[in-house]
Amino acid sequence: MAEKNINKGVAGRAQNLSNSRAQGVYETIDIKPATAVIGGIVSGVDMTQPIPDAQVQDLNHALANHNVLFFRDQPELTPEQQIAFARNFGDLHIHPAGPQDLNPEIFVIHTHKDSKINNGGGWHTDVSCDEKPPLGTMLQIHKTPEAGGDTLFANMYAAFDALSDTMKDLLRTCTAMHESEHIYRGRYSDRGVDDTGKSFPSAEHPVVRTHPVSGRECLYVNRAFTTKLVDFEQAESDALLKFLFTHLEQPQFQVRFQWEENSIAFWDNRCTQHLALWDYWPEERKGNRVTINGERPFHQIN
Repeated sequence: MAEKNINKGVAGRAQNLSNSRAQGVYETIDIKPATAVIGGIVSGVDMTQPIPDAQVQDLNHALANHNVLFFRDQPELTPEQQIAFARNFGDLHIHPAGPQDLNPEIFVIHTHKDSKINNGGGWHTDVSCDEKPPLGTMLQIHKTPEAGGDTLFANMYAAFDALSDTMKDLLRTCTAMHESEHIYRGRYSDRGVDDTGKSFPSAEHPVVRTHPVSGRECLYVNRAFTTKLVDFEQAESDALLKFLFTHLEQPQFQVRFQWEENSIAFWDNRCTQHLALWDYWPEERKGNRVTINGERPFHQIN
């Protein structure tokens, strides 16, 4: 188990948005809100070419402001183009069930009539079981079903803001365990992954984390990976987590994204949860995903 209260009260790590970016004004991109609460539809970016530093900064801050960015105007990216674009935001994560060949950074999302599971079929934050969970994830869907296959995203800033002050104060003092064996054990046998004798990551994180770019507080527990509140009795932990999961999964915090061929979603794992619907069987849905490494979650006491 990680050291108790790890990364609570860390000062000086959250960056400050510039005034214009904090107000949603950007010099190098055009962005329209997808809803009043979460999501931005972006144009003015060419992912097939290197992009200037100013545009990287605009996208980085737009991601922190909007939680998830949607792109409708991109061609089908090659794996190399998608990797190169994502590397503007950090080093890339290599999934243990991904191909260990020419492009190990690419994780193929592919669900079809013979699939036994749907990746991302419950509310979650990607790989929160890691000591340093991913900053963000970028997915381009190349093949869509005739109908269905939408992805829902939820705003964890808004979920935290909607709590009472008393609940906020309690949660600011809490940490939780994020574990993965119950999810990953045997999950990728169809990809040739043998996990016999394998250990699976777990980590202790603050229940409320500070976003390192926006400086805002957000909830950081999710139904998939979060198993227990540290220093609570099991019954107490179960009851409080059940409340939090039900609270943060409410529709008023969400946007529902309908994929089109070559649509791209780029979401911020630090302040967002998502769920991929599997309502299109026996049709097929396929795309390429890259995930950007992040830092250890912290809560900054103001």
